Amino acid sequence: MTTSSAPSRSTAPASGVVLNRLKPVPHPGRWISAAVVALLVAMLVHGLVTNEKFRWDLVWFYFRYDDVVRAVGWTLALTVAAMLIGIVLAAATAVARQSENPVLRYVAYAYVFFFRGTPIYTQLVFWGLLPALYNKLSLGVPFGPEFFVFSTKEVFSGAVAAILGLGLNEGAYLSEIMRSGLNSVDAGQREAASALGMSNGTILRRIILPQAMRVIVPPTGNETISMLKTTSLVLAVPFTKELTFVANNVGNRLFQPIPLLIVAALWYLIITSILMVGQHYIERYFGRGFDTVGTPSPRAHRGMSKRQQAILDAGTTTSDPMIEYTP
Repeated sequence: MTTSSAPSRSTAPASGVVLNRLKPVPHPGRWISAAVVALLVAMLVHGLVTNEKFRWDLVWFYFRYDDVVRAVGWTLALTVAAMLIGIVLAAATAVARQSENPVLRYVAYAYVFFFRGTPIYTQLVFWGLLPALYNKLSLGVPFGPEFFVFSTKEVFSGAVAAILGLGLNEGAYLSEIMRSGLNSVDAGQREAASALGMSNGTILRRIILPQAMRVIVPPTGNETISMLKTTSLVLAVPFTKELTFVANNVGNRLFQPIPLLIVAALWYLIITSILMVGQHYIERYFGRGFDTVGTPSPRAHRGMSKRQQAILDAGTTTSDPMIEYTP
């Protein structure tokens, strides 16, 4: 009886079948692509560091410049205000598109058709010229008494015109996103809720929207990031306190446009990164219950103890222990 000093690489299971020696599959394409990418990144970093025209000292100084920081605040304010208006208008329009009232359906369709069919820059120019078109606006009876009159020049300032222009345009695009999300929910659930005696408002709030948000949130997050960069067009109003205009203005004054454009780009990248992280957590929140089969999440079974979650994640039992006894 002899024994081997080195362990055998082949495995002999209980059935007596000897498996072949496993060899890793070569992937030369991965190594080649990694080398090419590394070379390109090294060339990019070398060009950024050695080229004195980038003026990284100016970039660092004006990155913290007071006017630039205030411009970042205005850019965020425009983004948030425009998205709030857009979300409210989109929700109302999406519901109106599904209404049985033909007037509401046609009005919603006309709104979406107009604001999606005209360029955002043209719309912003119009809102900026509104005080020149109407000196005063009033609320009252046509050809009759006026109950409320206000000056458009005082009310429609640059910031208000920019927010209205961005919000109305965004509402038309978000309307289609929300309509698609509402239509993604199976119609049988609405019928079942109606059979239980729920009103249309309750069905929309308790049944349809919680499920539709899983479809609505990802493109809405993309639209929010897009809106952040679309604020650079409010110069058409004109509104001159947002980030791109301020960076260009400072760069032209110093005859150094490139460093200030880098400053604006860095701020946009930072804000976009934060928005992307927030979007990820919001998507995960509204995606509860839709986890991929076979990849259980530690947060997938809320309300259960750790022991119960471990049992379910092991796959040795079903999530409903009474399913076998349910007729």
